[in-house]
Amino acid sequence: MEWGRPLIGVKSQQAEVMRILESKSIKYELIDISVGGAVRDEMRSKSGNPTAIPPQIFNEDQYCGNYEMFSEAVEADTVEQFLKIE
Repeated sequence: MEWGRPLIGVKSQQAEVMRILESKSIKYELIDISVGGAVRDEMRSKSGNPTAIPPQIFNEDQYCGNYEMFSEAVEADTVEQFLKIE
């Protein structure tokens, strides 16, 4: 996390990602990893990070990045490239 940026909770980060995707009319599926360890382990395995915390962003099974990376793509106006849909 960069200095000077507020620490945002997971739920707030998820809400921000969803708001941005909806504003761009990008369809998404939210997967709740709190339902069980297997789902969390799958997220971590697919992201290549054994300690990854949500939100982690994927396009199907292709890993795109974490919240910080998504936020940087928003600032650079490169969300579509980040999501690998362009």
